Parts: sequence; structure tokens; C-alpha cells
Amino acid sequence: MSVYAIVQLRIHDPALYGRYMKNFIARFDDVFGKFGGKMLAADDAPRVLEGEWWDRNKVVLMEFPDTAAFTAWATSPEYNEIASDRVAGAEAVVLLVKGMDRA
Repeated sequence: MSVYAIVQLRIHDPALYGRYMKNFIARFDDVFGKFGGKMLAADDAPRVLEGEWWDRNKVVLMEFPDTAAFTAWATSPEYNEIASDRVAGAEAVVLLVKGMDRA
């Protein structure tokens, strides 16, 4: 069953986060695609329709075939090499949500 990673970011060092994005984009197919990941959305200015949007300034939505694929990607040496700039440049809240079984 598909899972969705919803990431809420507060970027506090745009230079480091920018370097992360540059490396992520350059290695997207190798690092993201080999785990079956799909980037569904990334928004630097999400529109709040209800409730309060605390102190975050970016939302990212990714899809993976299952929890094992997400975990393999998130803990892979290839991704973690790139992710060090994201960790240093932004605070993140990462939610993993199970998809709906439509069978």
C-alpha cells in the first residue's frame, strides 16, 4: 500500500537549504527514483484554509510504494549524504501517512 510523506519545513538558513535542493535535484533520479519515490508537490507558500500555520514556510508531499521503500530511501547513505544540508538549514516535521486501500 502506498504511503505519503508530508514534510513541513521552516527554513532558517536559505544558503544551506539551497545547496541541499541543488544536490537533491542533480541526483534526483539516482537517489529518489531507485526507491520508487514520486515527488507530488512542493510549495514555498502554501495557502492556509483552516487553522493556524505556525512557523513553517514550505510543504513537500512525496509518495512511496510502501513504508519499507520510504524507510530505505530516508536511511540510505546516498540520501543522507545530501540531507545533511537540509538538516542544518531547516527544521522539519515529517509525517508518514498510509494510503487508502481501494480494493
